[in-house]
Amino acid sequence: MSTMTPVALAGVVGRGVLRSRVVAALTSPHGVDRYLELINPMWAADEVRARVIGVRRETDGDAPVATLTLQPTSTWRGHRAGQYVQVGVDLPGSAKRLTRCFTISSAASMPGETITLTVRAHDEGQVSKFLVREAREGQILHLSQAQGEFTLDESPATPTNNHLVFITGGSGITPAMSMVRTLLRDGYDGTAGRRVTFLHFARSVEDQIFAAELAEVAEQDNGVAVHLRYGDHVFSEFELRRLVPDFRDVDTWACGPAGLMELIHQAYGESPRLRTEFFKPPRTSAGSAEGDVDFSVSGVEAANTGETLLEQAEALGLKPEFGCRMGICFSCTARKTDGTVRNVLTGVESSLPDEDIQICVTAPLGDCSVDL
Repeated sequence: MSTMTPVALAGVVGRGVLRSRVVAALTSPHGVDRYLELINPMWAADEVRARVIGVRRETDGDAPVATLTLQPTSTWRGHRAGQYVQVGVDLPGSAKRLTRCFTISSAASMPGETITLTVRAHDEGQVSKFLVREAREGQILHLSQAQGEFTLDESPATPTNNHLVFITGGSGITPAMSMVRTLLRDGYDGTAGRRVTFLHFARSVEDQIFAAELAEVAEQDNGVAVHLRYGDHVFSEFELRRLVPDFRDVDTWACGPAGLMELIHQAYGESPRLRTEFFKPPRTSAGSAEGDVDFSVSGVEAANTGETLLEQAEALGLKPEFGCRMGICFSCTARKTDGTVRNVLTGVESSLPDEDIQICVTAPLGDCSVDL
């Protein structure tokens, strides 16, 4: 079958036409968007790409943070405050596109509107280091549509609760910042008894993300009370009760490292008002690990260490595909053919044969065989 050239495709007008079966057949096997990208990377029929239009340094130090302002293609459907996006990057010298998940830090967006990602450069993170240290204006990134249920339901027009609480640590501030920015942008002003308590923990003043903006928010008469804690200051139920006496009955969003989240869960108990999101899944203990793990496709077998299957595969030199490493994006899904596994996020165990699992949040219990 003949294929359509980029020049010929440029003359096709209308997204409905671009999505037609005829055009799909003419552009096979690469697809419409591949040809559009060759003509102009900001043209797309289905895929989402974005041009970097601004890079702002938030913090320096060993793990610097930067905010990237992105102009998505018209295929971007917008996002709700608190959602994340998968970002695909073609790293120099790499034949494979790497994909990672980052929370959108800007206020909720409409289709085609600009968004921001605020990224911390982790030592082990190829994509995060590249975005923070090397991303430049004009660069093109590949995006998914916005995803995730850790979102804000409140709005100035339709309040769901008169008091909202955000508890965050480190980079976990990004979804909460998106929510607060959305509230303030849309007219939230602390009237009618509405108020927000924003409690954030950072390693130091120098590591504080959005420091200037938070100071400005705190000074305004807007019903938002900002409480920043640094260094060895750890979360305590006593302090939270002093700030919000009835906190278990208040809609709360919490995001941060595992240690902080464990303390928050202990404080809230079984309260249905608590919504949480982790940076990383809690690590599993290797103390009681038994049996062997067989990565059947690669022909590699080794003693079970108790870590997640992704971590064990990487320790053996394998390079399975993954995205968020948090059980969100499903990029690491693989087929488990035999054995019992546990989801380290939920604690749920399964012994079903031939089931699809997310290896980034799944740890084997005893002997296990996976198609990797």
